[in-house]
Formats: sequence, structure tokens, C-alpha cells
Amino acid sequence: MNIIMNLDDPGELDWGTPLLIQLTPEAVARVLMDTANAVHTGRETCIDDDSIISQMQAQDDSGVNTVRLVEQEFADEQEPEVIWHDWAVEVRLGQVLITGHWHVRSGATPFEWDWLARQAEMAFERACLLVGRRARRGVWVEEPEPREVPPPRASRH
Repeated sequence: MNIIMNLDDPGELDWGTPLLIQLTPEAVARVLMDTANAVHTGRETCIDDDSIISQMQAQDDSGVNTVRLVEQEFADEQEPEVIWHDWAVEVRLGQVLITGHWHVRSGATPFEWDWLARQAEMAFERACLLVGRRARRGVWVEEPEPREVPPPRASRH
């Protein structure tokens, strides 16, 4: 990483002074996504909108650079009865998209789910710095799976 600044003026710098940082996809992946099950680059997202359970996004003031945390579920292509749960962190810097995936089979232990979710959340929190934003942990309420509602019982009063 190279940080380029004009240091000709020995005084304090203005808070609005632009910093030009040269990053490579490898550096971003190594620093932010080192615990991911899979990391890849590209120009288009690999996430199917139909499989998204939740997502949050941060972007810089220009709207060009974005960071997204997506939670999704999808069936395995080779074994359709196997469902995967995936947390993906996408970092779009200009035209480059770097994506890390933390995934687990849906029947995995709660410990595995919590650990993978936290790893993806930490990567998202750190990646938000790249777009000048701060992310904080929050509380999530999980809704139970909808069950068929039994018909009301008839009674006389």
C-alpha cells in the first residue's frame, strides 16, 4: 500500500486533504477476508437477488465505491437437497469487485453459524473504512419460520 500526500507544508494538513491509496485486490482480500471460505474478484456480482435474506450497504460520497454485506441461502447445484447459508462481503472499488464468502450447510452447529457470521460482520466493519463509513454491531430479531396456522376451534359460549 502506498500513501501519497503533499508534505511540502510543514504545518497541519486540512482534514479535507485527499489521500491517494493504491490497493490491490489481493491486499484487500488478504487483510479483510483472510478467514473466508472463498474469495474471488470480478466486475459483476455473483449474488442472486432471489436468494438474499438480508443485506446492508455502505458507499462513499460519490456512490462509486461500495461495501455490501449479504446474507443468503441457496441449494447446492450438485445436491439440491443440501441448503447452504452464506455471508458475502462485496467490496466494489471503481470497476473492481472483490467478494469473500463465509458459508456453511444449513444443518451446521449454532457455534459454526455464529463464528462465520461474526467473521463476515468484522470484514464488513473494516471494509466500511475504505468508503469513509463506520459500521457498528446491532441487534437482530430473527422471526420464526411460518407454520401453517391450525383452523380455529369452534366453541359455544
